Amino acid sequence: MSKQDIEGVVLEYHSGIIPPPYSHVFRLSLDWSKESLRASLELHYTDREDLTEEEIIEEGFTLSDDYQFNGDLDETWKKPVLELLDQTRYASRVEGEGELTVATTEKGKTSPFKSPSNQEAWQLLAQDLIQAIYETAKKENPLQINFRLVDHDHVQDASIQLQFAHRKVIYEHDGQSDTLNWEYAFQLMKLIFTPDYDYDLAKESPGKKRGIYLDCGDGLWHELGKGVINIDPNFDAIGQIEKHFRNLLES
Repeated sequence: MSKQDIEGVVLEYHSGIIPPPYSHVFRLSLDWSKESLRASLELHYTDREDLTEEEIIEEGFTLSDDYQFNGDLDETWKKPVLELLDQTRYASRVEGEGELTVATTEKGKTSPFKSPSNQEAWQLLAQDLIQAIYETAKKENPLQINFRLVDHDHVQDASIQLQFAHRKVIYEHDGQSDTLNWEYAFQLMKLIFTPDYDYDLAKESPGKKRGIYLDCGDGLWHELGKGVINIDPNFDAIGQIEKHFRNLLES
């Protein structure tokens, strides 16, 4: 089957032995056989029957986390799906639990589900697509990172917003707006969430003294080196974050 023949994909996932309230299953389908990119999502959290409401809420969930969606997605998502399909080889066995399986559609027919060997890449793409659906449906807002660099008396404020709905990254600085490369910004976000953040030291507003301050999207500000701590002694995530921020401000 060539890429030109493929009209869509279907992804199915079972979280396996992960305990509730985290355990879940989903079925996500994309169809680009017509003029638009049509998406369908059915997500269900499993095995919560023996948990109390308090136990579910304490883990950051709600009592109504199941979700369904049928609608159009931005067509920019078609390209990364096709590119990953082109890179994918499949395992000889499908375990079913703890993995994601992939099927393709051609002329309205769905192929058998297969287990991709590049599991992590497919699971990450599925998470991105689900986030795009949430933003498209206005269930969630785009992630926005705000940061401030204070050098002596010079204050520079900037923000990076990841718009999954449009697979676009908006960078704002000095009243100017620009776009960043998606993969670069995505790797930067992973870097930002690598250290440990001490919320006991977080502030409601950024500092004015010399330093770098960071709001990870929840409205609370952390100072690099004080309220942000490297977890891995062999990897200076804080230094890398500072380097990227300075490069962005100088660009």
